[in-house]
Amino acid sequence: MRGPAKSTVAETVRPAGRARPRGGPVARVLSGILLLALFAALVGLGTWQMQRLHWKEGLLAAIAERRNAPPLDVDAIAAMVGAGTDIEYRPVRVSGVFVNAGERHFFATYNGQSGFYVYTPLALTDGRTVLINRGFVPYERKDPATRPESQPSGPVTVSGLARARLDAKPSWVVPDNDLARNIFYWKDWTAMVTASGLSPARTLPFFIDADATSDPGRLPVGGVTQFDLPNNHLQYALTWYGLALALMAVSGLFLFRRRAEIRADSALAPQETPE
Repeated sequence: MRGPAKSTVAETVRPAGRARPRGGPVARVLSGILLLALFAALVGLGTWQMQRLHWKEGLLAAIAERRNAPPLDVDAIAAMVGAGTDIEYRPVRVSGVFVNAGERHFFATYNGQSGFYVYTPLALTDGRTVLINRGFVPYERKDPATRPESQPSGPVTVSGLARARLDAKPSWVVPDNDLARNIFYWKDWTAMVTASGLSPARTLPFFIDADATSDPGRLPVGGVTQFDLPNNHLQYALTWYGLALALMAVSGLFLFRRRAEIRADSALAPQETPE
């Protein structure tokens, strides 16, 4: 008579702490697609920053070249504006008489001090005007009465750099211009012209930043144009590429461990034994 039937399957016990791999084929495919999409996005952001780097380097080189070029007259700058050519930082020289009553004040900081850039219309001999950023005055010297020496009455010649007008406020975080208090937070050419009592049709459609030679040693302090354009695009690109490599490394480690678990599970799986 036969004894109790022996089990034909070897009992196995899964080691404690080991969880069975979860997720079916569909979940694994979706995870793979998500990882690939994320990797492509990170690489794309890094490549975009490299493109921005080349653009910024070209812009800085163009600015340096323009600053060393001979000065143009305002008609040449106006013709470039009409043709859609970039006029930023192009040297310019112009003569006329300041319309001191039309001073506009742009809130700014200079050498760590709060104050204003003084924008004054310059009347040309042919009846046109152009807005000149004459430079910086401290906050407490905003009122022209505190600096009567800054109000020339005769003909002057201004050397400086052409600056383009803005089409709109640069960002929503920038406050609106306070026309009642004559405080501008962004260079609204139309508002400055209108508030100064000028005719937009007879005002040249750009600004001029006066250099430090226009009236040295006196207010406003000229030569306030900023050339220190940030160029951190290489750092940003390396960050995005580094994140893409980190994602690849983490994903590869995960797949390696997952395959190791699958092989271990296969080795521990119940095996049928012949009777």
